[in-house]
Amino acid sequence: MAARCRLAARFHHIHGANIRLDASHTQATRVESFANGLCFSQEPLAPGQIFLVEIEEKELGWCGHLRVGLTAHDPQSLEVVPEYSLPDLVNLGDTWVFAITRNHNRVVVEGEEVQARGQPWEPFLLIERVRIPRDTLVGRSRPGRYSHILDDLYKMNVLPATARRSRIGVLYAPQPDGTADMHIVINGEDMGPSARGLPTTRPLYAVIDVFASTKSVRVIPVDYGFPSLQTLCRLVIQKHIVHRLAIDGLHLPPLLKSFCQHE
Repeated sequence: MAARCRLAARFHHIHGANIRLDASHTQATRVESFANGLCFSQEPLAPGQIFLVEIEEKELGWCGHLRVGLTAHDPQSLEVVPEYSLPDLVNLGDTWVFAITRNHNRVVVEGEEVQARGQPWEPFLLIERVRIPRDTLVGRSRPGRYSHILDDLYKMNVLPATARRSRIGVLYAPQPDGTADMHIVINGEDMGPSARGLPTTRPLYAVIDVFASTKSVRVIPVDYGFPSLQTLCRLVIQKHIVHRLAIDGLHLPPLLKSFCQHE
């Protein structure tokens, strides 16, 4: 699964007409208008694998926000990438998309008890049998005088889901009947099953619609099992500093500084 995770943690080269990808295919920016911002994961997701993005840039003047979901359509099989995920891509069938709103994203299933929110200091997010390190799932502010306050707000999931630096992910959890439930995760908190009955016999690609007020997003890689060497370096560095602003004064490569400050 590790190899597939590394491949899937990038955007597919097939995307909406207004999307521009960076050289690493990990950042997607809508360069004009408010639509034609559809993106897909480079590879189908494995069961329980989360495709996680961070909102990097917003654009005022538009109504609506990021949309995320899953599709059983191989992006290369699309004759034309639809203008919108909702309703265009969904109308093709075998596609499930959830529109992220500022405050109300939790799915309440009739007849089922609402699960208690996990505490922000719990190290793992548990979604049925899926276990994901919570630290990567939680957005962080940019380093500054009030970073420590803002970071606590992100961890408690108090800031709006549509805010800059918020992290939003999608995954599917297999069920005993052979189908799967789609879950949306916002800043380390599971929003519940936003779609049910997904086919597990077909490859499922992540759908990210960089729509309206959301202008740019970046894929955040998630370590499963043993952390990567890069993650271990970050943890050691952060352990020996008082505040993330101090990282600027360290003799480190710029990319490593950025990773330690923002990831």
